[in-house]
Amino acid sequence: MRLHRSISPDRPLLVVALDEEATHLHALDLPILVTGAGKVNAAVAVATTIGEQRPHSLINLGTAGALRPGLTGSHVIARVTQHDLDDAALFSLTGLHFGEPIDVATSGLTLATGDAFIADPAVRDRLAQHADLVDMEAYAIARAATAARLPLTIVKQVSDEASSEAATSWSESVDACAEQLGAWVRTNVAL
Repeated sequence: MRLHRSISPDRPLLVVALDEEATHLHALDLPILVTGAGKVNAAVAVATTIGEQRPHSLINLGTAGALRPGLTGSHVIARVTQHDLDDAALFSLTGLHFGEPIDVATSGLTLATGDAFIADPAVRDRLAQHADLVDMEAYAIARAATAARLPLTIVKQVSDEASSEAATSWSESVDACAEQLGAWVRTNVAL
C-alpha cells in the first residue's frame, strides 16, 4: 500500500491496485492510493487510508478482463458483485447476507470481483452469465466506501478477454490502459 500526495476533503482520492495502472495519473496532481492486488489488500488499504484522512470521494480506476466479446475501452461500473463468495449459501446457513451486489451508479456495466486472475474460457463463460467485466479489487473498495459513506465511482479499462492469453494481453496493454484511465480522469473529474 502506497499513498501518493496528501488527501484533502475537497478532492477525490484515486484508487488503483498496481503502480502500472497509476503511471498516467501522477501528472494530474490528485492523491493516488496504490492498494496492491486482491480484495484483502484493497479493503485494508482503503479502510486504513480513509480512516485517517477523509477525501471528498473515491474513484477506483483499473484494468479489467472482458467477459463478453467486443467489450473494449473505458467503462463506468453500475454494479459490482463478488464471484468467489457464495452469498446464497451463507444466507441459507446464517440468514445474513455477506456479499450482496453493490450498486454504485445508475447506469453502466456489471463488474464481478474475485481473488483470481481469470484466464480460463469456461470460468469466463460462467461469469459472463451475470457480469460484463471481471477484476480483483473493486468489490472490496465499494464495500469500504459504502461503510464510510463516501461517494464512489468505478471506472475500468478493458485490458484483456479473460482468456488463456489474458496474462500476456494484460502485460502488453497495461500502459495503454493506464493512459486511457488518465484521459478519463482529465475529461470527467474537475481538476
